[in-house]
Amino acid sequence: MSIFLVLAFLFFIGSMLGWCIEFFYRHFASKDKIWVNPGFLLGPYLPLYGFGLCILYLMALIDINKILLFIMMAILMTIIEYIAGVIFIRGMKVMLWDYSKEKFNFQGIICPKFSFYWALLGAAYYFLIHPHILNALEWLSGNLAFSFVIGLFFGVFFVDFGYSINILSKIRKFAVENDILMKYELLKRQIRANNLERREKIRFLMPFKSEVPFADHLRRYIDLAVAFTDEEVREEVSKVINKVKKKAE
Repeated sequence: MSIFLVLAFLFFIGSMLGWCIEFFYRHFASKDKIWVNPGFLLGPYLPLYGFGLCILYLMALIDINKILLFIMMAILMTIIEYIAGVIFIRGMKVMLWDYSKEKFNFQGIICPKFSFYWALLGAAYYFLIHPHILNALEWLSGNLAFSFVIGLFFGVFFVDFGYSINILSKIRKFAVENDILMKYELLKRQIRANNLERREKIRFLMPFKSEVPFADHLRRYIDLAVAFTDEEVREEVSKVINKVKKKAE
């Protein structure tokens, strides 16, 4: 039970820290510098990073050469990233992230650049976090209040997961009917741009909520996908967002 609670806690912390990393990275990496809610869930957590932190914790317990350890961490995290990407692409017809513009990418799901980032995160965890949390984790795992907090988190998480999967199911149905692979982040950006043009309130936690029916947004997406490349769609969406931001200033 102790190791189960420890891993549950690490999943909780990793998911939220990963969300923070992606939140700031996507803002500063984007041309229009907008703040977006990363991932497919509503809340501030990314399960991929949660699983990743659990893996890093278990691997850090292995007594092997440190360089080899970080390489193994990067490889294993890349494999997990690939499996997650394939599950959503094949099962839900949705591409949650797109590395197709990165050098030496494989199917747009994984690439050396982000595998290197995984290695850096693994090294940062090993040297900066792991040595200081072992005793704390053991104490927390035996604390009743700690178990309650973890239970509360997973309760909210699974409700969020159910709601988000329902949204993905609607996208999947549309994608199957039209024989198209939906780019999740591109769809969110397009809906954001449409809402800005209509002067609707931008909903950070519920990016698909709009006065316009969701089916209309999906049809708009496919019209753009047929007429333009992904990069052209991104450029058009960025122009709309920047135009509205300038007017607001």
